[in-house]
Amino acid sequence: MADMNPPRSPAAPDTPVHYRGNFRCMTDENVGFVIKQVYNSLNRMLDLEMAPLDLTAMQWRPIAMVARGSADTPAELARLHGVDTGAMTRTLDRLEAKGLLRRVRSQEDRRVVKIELTELGQEKARAIPANIARVLNHHLRGFSADELAQLKHLLGRMLANGSAGGAPDS
Repeated sequence: MADMNPPRSPAAPDTPVHYRGNFRCMTDENVGFVIKQVYNSLNRMLDLEMAPLDLTAMQWRPIAMVARGSADTPAELARLHGVDTGAMTRTLDRLEAKGLLRRVRSQEDRRVVKIELTELGQEKARAIPANIARVLNHHLRGFSADELAQLKHLLGRMLANGSAGGAPDS
């Protein structure tokens, strides 16, 4: 349970310090831990939803990113997916073996490999959003539209705070 009058952060005097360096920050009271648990739950359910498409979590995301136009090179896919390029290359090898994508040399720069979905890959890509929607709707059962908007807003603020750079306040 939070202190009634938590100390203020020296970097932002109007901002309370919600956690101190004690074991409380290593429990399910830790918002980061709860976010990770939600992420894990989403991934487990997404894996179940994607199984009929014969796609794992590591495999459906690159297909969705290419289909959406978010990335078209192995390096971009690796960066967006948060994995190293070697792991992405192995994933792309599997997807290519399944006939879902092909690698082609860029016409502008022959050193660059572009990723294109095959017809089968495009078909699977079209099925992915409905699976994601089912999983998200399951996890958001009982949330009002306002609560969802507030959740997205608060998580966006956390992300912005983390993206601001610099060391955390002490």
